[in-house]
Amino acid sequence: MPDYKRIDNSTPEGRRTAQNLIKLRFELDNAIPARTVDSTLLLATWNLREFGGNKSGGRETEPLYYIAEIISHFDMVAVQEVRDNLDALDQLMDILGEWWKYLVSDVTLGDQGNNERHAFIYDTRKITFGGLAGELVPELKKQGAALSSDFGFSRTPYLAGFKAGWFKFTLCTQHLFYGDEKPDDPQRLKESQNVVKLLKKRMQSKDAWAGNSILLGDFNIFSIKDETFQAIEKEKFQIPTNLKGKYTNAAKDRPFDQIAFLAKDVEKQLGLAKAGTFPFFDFVYRDTEWQTYQPDSTEAKYKQWRTYKMSDHLPLWVELFVDFGEAYLEKKTVEPPV
Repeated sequence: MPDYKRIDNSTPEGRRTAQNLIKLRFELDNAIPARTVDSTLLLATWNLREFGGNKSGGRETEPLYYIAEIISHFDMVAVQEVRDNLDALDQLMDILGEWWKYLVSDVTLGDQGNNERHAFIYDTRKITFGGLAGELVPELKKQGAALSSDFGFSRTPYLAGFKAGWFKFTLCTQHLFYGDEKPDDPQRLKESQNVVKLLKKRMQSKDAWAGNSILLGDFNIFSIKDETFQAIEKEKFQIPTNLKGKYTNAAKDRPFDQIAFLAKDVEKQLGLAKAGTFPFFDFVYRDTEWQTYQPDSTEAKYKQWRTYKMSDHLPLWVELFVDFGEAYLEKKTVEPPV
């Protein structure tokens, strides 16, 4: 569990934080399966809006405690919109405790990169980093004497290899270009098509680090009817049944975020796997508390302000069974051929 010792109960903010954490813990326990030592993997993706930025004053200690509490109910979380400045991430890790570690990408340079990083936050008691970490980049083509590419990601996808129990997998996280506020912005669509094709090609290599791959992150999908979404399934990536079409933005009207699998070891589970989102604004920074936090503002401005404290996206999660020991032992009961 997170480290609560630094909550200052001599202040109204500290006492409020403790009260809200009690409520948040209860709701998380009811909404999300309990973590296990080795039989299951609880995996989540969460776009933490401008995490490390300074809009609306940045993040104080109070929201960091709430974010840490939510993350602590999973085994690992892929995080998008981590900014160039890592102070907020380091503060978050201090609250989570010494067992928790992170891997973080560099920022993608240029205006569209928005000074953003990708991060994987994971509990080392459950998850082992396998040594593989890198970016998924478009293939270069030879044009005359030079090598060039006719495509580039606004934010380069980040990929790393992990093990949880018997399950060895690569995790690739991405934050697709938003662009125009409409379905299937041309660049967003092209990024979706390219990330799944590149990842699939990499996984089909005989030298792939693992035979299982999970693609997750903020795809800015408006509807599962969008070509941006269909590009994922077109390349045979599977969306867990209980996540397909799930609204993941704080307004609960867009399936922006996704978790998709090209993973033979768990594909049979995906139709029944427990999965969902967690609507944290039902329990912290609630609609009814705007005068507590922003007494000189308006309710509408407060609802925008609070997204810079928590996020404008909900965490999206799935539970996987990763103890394949019994199936392995079954094979050992059969006498090998001569």
